Amino acid sequence: MKIFRGSDAPFRPGDTSTFAGPVHTKPLASAQEGTPVHVYHVQFDAGGRTNWHWHSGAQWLLVTEGRIRVQVEGQQAHDVDTGDAVMFAPGEKHWHGAVPGGRGVHLAVNVNAETTWLEPVADEVYEPTFDPAG
Repeated sequence: MKIFRGSDAPFRPGDTSTFAGPVHTKPLASAQEGTPVHVYHVQFDAGGRTNWHWHSGAQWLLVTEGRIRVQVEGQQAHDVDTGDAVMFAPGEKHWHGAVPGGRGVHLAVNVNAETTWLEPVADEVYEPTFDPAG
């Protein structure tokens, strides 16, 4: 058995090469035995989001506070709420962050996965404007 204490690792600002806006992260747990799993606690304030990225294995997001916006390349963005879970398949290009104007917190569980970081999410993708006239 391993116990990972949340107080053992402080939150740090998100790396500006992989996140945009106000983001704080900390590694919560990591184990290589059996299937490697890494768990991250991520806090997004208004405007905070990841860059586009993909993982070599599955990634699970468990929303613990507020609302999170998630999007897979070529698909519509979705907003998920506290208590919701999202799973990105291996190789699925995606991003996630706070809904515009809000705050969201999630646990990211990467299962047997390496992350490949890509370009930033453009503001018009993060917070699209809609023409009410259609």
